Amino acid sequence: MNGTDDRAAMADLGLDPDEFSAPDGVLGEGQDPEELVPTPVLAVVGRPNVGKSTLVNRLIGRREAVVQDIPGVTRDRVAYDALWNGRRFTLVDTGGWEPDARGLQAVVAAQAEMAIRTADAVLLVVDASVGATATDEAVARVLRRSDRPVLLAATKVDDDRLTSDTAALWRLGLGEPHPVSGLHGRGSGDLLDAVLEALPETPRDDVGAAGGGPRRVALVGKPNVGKSSLLNKVSGELRSVVHDVAGTTVDPVDSLVELDGEVWRFVDTAGLRKRVQTASGMEYYASLRTRAAIEAAEVAVVLIDASDPIAEQDQRVISMVDEAGRALVLVFNKWDLVDEDRRIAMKRELERDLVRVPWAERVNVSALTGRSVAKIAPALRTALASWDQRIPTGRLNGWLSDVIAATPPPVRGGKQPKVLFATQAQTRPPTFVLFTSGFLEAGYRRFLERRLREEFGFTGSPVRISVRVREKRSRKG
Repeated sequence: MNGTDDRAAMADLGLDPDEFSAPDGVLGEGQDPEELVPTPVLAVVGRPNVGKSTLVNRLIGRREAVVQDIPGVTRDRVAYDALWNGRRFTLVDTGGWEPDARGLQAVVAAQAEMAIRTADAVLLVVDASVGATATDEAVARVLRRSDRPVLLAATKVDDDRLTSDTAALWRLGLGEPHPVSGLHGRGSGDLLDAVLEALPETPRDDVGAAGGGPRRVALVGKPNVGKSSLLNKVSGELRSVVHDVAGTTVDPVDSLVELDGEVWRFVDTAGLRKRVQTASGMEYYASLRTRAAIEAAEVAVVLIDASDPIAEQDQRVISMVDEAGRALVLVFNKWDLVDEDRRIAMKRELERDLVRVPWAERVNVSALTGRSVAKIAPALRTALASWDQRIPTGRLNGWLSDVIAATPPPVRGGKQPKVLFATQAQTRPPTFVLFTSGFLEAGYRRFLERRLREEFGFTGSPVRISVRVREKRSRKG
């Protein structure tokens, strides 16, 4: 059911949708329902210290991106909500490209693919006062091969003296350069107009669409857990380098794999050793690529070494998948090395360390022997079916009424909040919005999620529940 139908259904119940708001602190685990409507994404890319974050602040109309005079301040990709001429879109500020130990081209390709894969359009930012560098040209070559619209912004054009110099940027082959000053705002309106022309009305939905190609699987986990061995086993050939030294894989390796009669696109990623904020050099970029693979995937297979205790890195990777809202399958590898004592210890570890994702699909395998590898495909299908699942509004509200009648929300501030209406705002992951007369405690939201899963399944997929509270109308004398 779309938003228009939901408004009509609420009107039939005598509810005015415009009376509801979502103040800070109300949403709990979910998002503001206004932000649940998918918006097209613009990725802002470029070299370090060309003024991307300053331009981002100008385009979104507020100072949120961190700006300093030293290069490389922005590392992780950060998303901001933007509004121009009545249209909303998401603007993603990315870290700058710079050479690492593996060379310029590897980093440029990885970062550009990250931006292209997750965006509806790309904005390349070039410092007009410097002109196009070798890095800019390398980035432009990658962007020209993409199927996304690409815009070119020439920044730091603070006065007319540099305007004529921007003409030289035509040679990048990305079309007309847009002179702009992030500091003073010159040309920002014209650039935003061009951005709206390039962005689609709604975000492109490449992943998992009917006829849209193989479902995308991110194969992630800590180093030396057997990711490459598992990929080689399921693909039936040597696709990834396997070595006893942890961390052999640095770049993601895309592989089309036929598994249980269906073709899947697997991405074998580098293992995560350190937190992204503290990793450096090759490990830093490996961490970025792993996070990008998760965000670009539909379902993540998190590989865990069953022969060792569940580690902090395992929990951190699982948290990344959960926070990204992707379907999840936990694959416990090296099961051939697990004896009875280890199984007993594992049961305790699962109850203690994986309590955050009791809904995840679990498979025990041995990449070395091929034991139970065939069970991975059914687990992937179950998780993706849950990720795609939509509950009709009528059925959802009928079920919710029965649950609340049996177990009402706890009293808060002397009043018992009422749940007036519910709707599923989106899938991938399933996201529900509850329209209420008052705040719902976090414990009660978790209770509703448990009951929701008992009734409708959602095995292998995260579920988001947001609360939207009806505003109190002020009385005018």
